[in-house]
Amino acid sequence: MRPDPEQVSASVFAALADTNRRAILAALAEFGPSTATELSGRLSVTRQGVAKHLGLLADAGLVTSDAGSGRRVLYRHRSEPIKVAQSYLAALAADWDSSLDRLSAFLAD
Repeated sequence: MRPDPEQVSASVFAALADTNRRAILAALAEFGPSTATELSGRLSVTRQGVAKHLGLLADAGLVTSDAGSGRRVLYRHRSEPIKVAQSYLAALAADWDSSLDRLSAFLAD
């Protein structure tokens, strides 16, 4: 069963509302798979703070974790939930565009 696009989008928007979570995703996109310790070294966030944010990003489906060597856990970003949110916003924009076009035509008469 496919996830509901509205629910996926709501989770993505909530996760992306925080500056630190956006910075973590940007760092993962730029530097590739990273540990929480590596991410905290790149950002002005403690390792514990990064771990908390990674948990929330994982809940939204925006990151996954894989066992690295030893006890290391590598986090990777996932773009699929963002693509779902983009499609959701595009559908909303299309509805608005159609409504605004009808209003514009009505006012032009």
